[in-house]
Amino acid sequence: MTSHYRLSAGRWRLFWLICIPIGLVLCMWQAAQLAREQALSNLQDDAENELRLSAANLNGYLLRYDYLPRMLATREGVQRFLDSPENQDPMPLNLLLDRFRFTAGVSDVYLLDRHADTIAASNWHRPNTFIGQNYAFRSYYTDAISGGQGRFYGLGVQSLERGYYFSAPVWLDDTSPDARPDGVIVVKVLLDDVEESWAEQDAELFVTDSDNIIFMANRPELRMNALYPLSDDQRESLRETRRYAMEPLSPSGIELLTPYDQGSYLVSFTHGPLSGERYLSLTRPLPELDWHMHILKPLTPVINAQWIAALMAGGLYGVVALACGIGWQRLRLRREREAFAERERQTLARVRDELEVSVERRTRDLVASNQRLSDEIEERRRAEANLRQTQDELIQAAKLAVLGQLAAGINHELNQPLAAIRAYAENARQFIELARIDKADANLAQIVELTQRMADISAQLRQFSRKSSERQETISVQACIEYALRLFHSRLRDDGITVVQQWPDETLWVEGDLVRLEQVLVNLISNALQAMKEVSSPMLTLSVEIKQQQVMISVADNGPGIPEHHLGQIFEPFFTTKAPGSGLGLGLSISSRIMEDLGGKLQVTNQPTGGARFTIALPCSTTPNVLPPSSAKGNSNHA
Repeated sequence: MTSHYRLSAGRWRLFWLICIPIGLVLCMWQAAQLAREQALSNLQDDAENELRLSAANLNGYLLRYDYLPRMLATREGVQRFLDSPENQDPMPLNLLLDRFRFTAGVSDVYLLDRHADTIAASNWHRPNTFIGQNYAFRSYYTDAISGGQGRFYGLGVQSLERGYYFSAPVWLDDTSPDARPDGVIVVKVLLDDVEESWAEQDAELFVTDSDNIIFMANRPELRMNALYPLSDDQRESLRETRRYAMEPLSPSGIELLTPYDQGSYLVSFTHGPLSGERYLSLTRPLPELDWHMHILKPLTPVINAQWIAALMAGGLYGVVALACGIGWQRLRLRREREAFAERERQTLARVRDELEVSVERRTRDLVASNQRLSDEIEERRRAEANLRQTQDELIQAAKLAVLGQLAAGINHELNQPLAAIRAYAENARQFIELARIDKADANLAQIVELTQRMADISAQLRQFSRKSSERQETISVQACIEYALRLFHSRLRDDGITVVQQWPDETLWVEGDLVRLEQVLVNLISNALQAMKEVSSPMLTLSVEIKQQQVMISVADNGPGIPEHHLGQIFEPFFTTKAPGSGLGLGLSISSRIMEDLGGKLQVTNQPTGGARFTIALPCSTTPNVLPPSSAKGNSNHA
């Protein structure tokens, strides 16, 4: 029984797996066909309306000029000049025709004599004027010289512009029964304005003549092409009339696919600008002009409508099939749910009890973890504060170490003014005893000057030894370098070191901490002087330049340089190439860290001529409007 049930269920499952996809395909195909017919019907209605309006517009545009040649043929000035053109000046008539051309908005107006020679024209002043040209081969001449009105369309012989020509006979004597016209007046109308209005439509519009030549089109690539391939006799006949000059009249490549309705076809193009897409083609005759107007509407909306309808039908079919499947599944599940309802309630109660115990245990674990995490965060904060304090103390210790190295020179700088002050004071006492007040006053003035010099030296020491405020300010690069050099004044003079300063005349500014930047420069200058101890002609080169919005400060010496295998370790803490006891190897490491804090970079290279070059790169700043606060205190060179 169970085996038979399983076999039957398997067959039903296979049956539905085959029927459901087949039903989906049929539903989508039928919906697509219905949508196609409806979309094609709407597209044809739109095409017929657009074609009717465009044909009426073209017909009205051309026929409004039909009266013009007949009106001009009755003008007295035209008839008088045609009576004896060889004895008259043609310029008044040329000007008259040009005025008519401008007023009527046509391209050209010209007068032919009875031999079809142009004797007056509105374009007399142009290089391609019609004057002197013979147009006996044009039908507008032969029709008008026979006494009727002429119409013609084609390319101009001189201008090669497409135009429509209206002509009328000019009579000097129309009373005689056997009288014949004595000339022909011709008006040429261009067709570009009509084609420009077609460009706004979402369709391809073109006009063909009786030979199926595309004479007008909103797409320039279609013009002067044959709608269908021409025979040799047709080409020879068109060349004789010179209607289209020497245009090749290549086939347009149109291919009729299937007829849709009366007068409409589904077409495509094998080549050319319209290839790769299918169109609905409609044609409307223009009997007044002996033309046919065609419109091509792309089938893209039809294809889109088919896809949309198919997808919607497929979606609806899928919803219905899904609803049926869900209903059947719900029925099956309902039976199973009723069988297992009691067991699920018992299982749920047991799981709920276990979950409450697990949640309580997990909550305790999370509280303990949060407490440990809070303790670790607090410990890390204290460690970072201690690290920053240690770093600041280490930087200050390095500064004081540099001051210790400079102590001997600064002591010498202070002893000289002190000795001079003592000598000037003793001399002043003698001069006062001798009542030589002017000499005593001069000695006191010298004492004041020497005291100021000692105060400047002391201010430099206080400035360099103070702790950094870590306050950003605008710093003059040249003034900062000169200040750092003052600390080494006596050492530079005693060791005979030549100092070369290379920087532009204008002051360069950077944003940073003045004290920390001075400390870096002092460290670099101190290292450079130490590297040149054994050099016979020591030379310290300080340069400043701007590269890509960066101020580059370089401190170079002509010492032995740095070994290549040490260049990668030069900024590591406690790395030094000096003799034991000469340094801890922290100066360059601290300097590199300071530059990173200031948003800059410290680099080192060996010079090709010998010696090392340390370069500081800092972002360039604009000139401050006011002096920074540090410049108001003590030394004004640090503005």
